Amino acid sequence: MRNLLEQLVSEMVEKGIDFHDAQRVFERHFISRVLQHCDGNLGKAADRLKVHRNTLARKIQDHRIKVSGR
Repeated sequence: MRNLLEQLVSEMVEKGIDFHDAQRVFERHFISRVLQHCDGNLGKAADRLKVHRNTLARKIQDHRIKVSGR
């Protein structure tokens, strides 16, 4: 996994992607994957992410993530 991360970061740096954009992309994908794993259950996903449910709901709205089962 470390090698994949190193490769991804190298590609992003080479393409000129700034830290803020990289952070947003990572956060969106990470949250989306956890939501899929939790079958769209916000409470379970929030617990797994170790964030408050309201924080997760705000991030879902900010990132315009579609949640199945809602």
